[in-house]
Amino acid sequence: MRPTFWTYSCINCLRALPYVEDWAAKYKDAGLVVIGVHTPEFAFEKERANVEKAVRDLKVNYPVAIDSDYKIWQAFNNEYWPAHYFIDGKGRIRYHHFGEGEYGESEGVIQELLKENGAQLSSSAPISVAGAGAEAAPDVENVRSPETYIGYHRAERFASTEPIAHDSRRAYMPQPRLSLNQWALEGSWNVSSESAVLQASPGKIVFRFHARDLHLVLGTTKEGKPVRFTVRLDGTPPGEDHGADTDSGGTGTVQGHRLYQLIRQKGPVEDRTFEIEFLDPGVRAFAFTFG
Repeated sequence: MRPTFWTYSCINCLRALPYVEDWAAKYKDAGLVVIGVHTPEFAFEKERANVEKAVRDLKVNYPVAIDSDYKIWQAFNNEYWPAHYFIDGKGRIRYHHFGEGEYGESEGVIQELLKENGAQLSSSAPISVAGAGAEAAPDVENVRSPETYIGYHRAERFASTEPIAHDSRRAYMPQPRLSLNQWALEGSWNVSSESAVLQASPGKIVFRFHARDLHLVLGTTKEGKPVRFTVRLDGTPPGEDHGADTDSGGTGTVQGHRLYQLIRQKGPVEDRTFEIEFLDPGVRAFAFTFG
């Protein structure tokens, strides 16, 4: 058996997902049982309907346990997304891996445990995965920007001219020049411990970053109305550098709570200034991630 802890808006989990799905399919007849354990990071990931939709959209092909109260997480003393545990036929944890990578080693463990259990494997060749969109492997050599949270509980490197007001509406303006990995709000926002909600349109978020890919976890307020947006790189439309959730002109729409891939650069990676302008109120912004 192979439990895997994940949460659907986590970029590291999404990039590992194609491997887990392929292992589940390849070794199913040999006796491998994969169980996803969905343990949320953000409040919206605790909603069963959101998890069920994500599982469908991501085409997850194995059972997923909803662990919104962290009981399974705590039973394993787990601390990571993603986290992969490998259990033998006698119920013993024989191996674990935290985070992305080392997929060949993990598949070797799967094969070893299945053989111990009497399985006859037709092939020992490892799977070959080419993830698309947010599931594609990161450009590790060029990632110099860290995961960055927007809610005040974990916010760092905030660079608007006004400090963050906790749980109250405030108008913000970015500082004239942002240093690498600084970010700022523009417009009227209400920042809570977990996210920032745009109170009136238009409003912007600006980030000075260095990475091939830029993602932003976004959602809408309870009314659920779609929110239109436009993104820019160094003040111009992204063109070929647009992500899976934008077009070459930089336009897109927030519909549902999830991770949105906004930039995937095709050329050399260097320090760039990203900005996203929301044309409707009610957007909820949670965290930036990079790849």
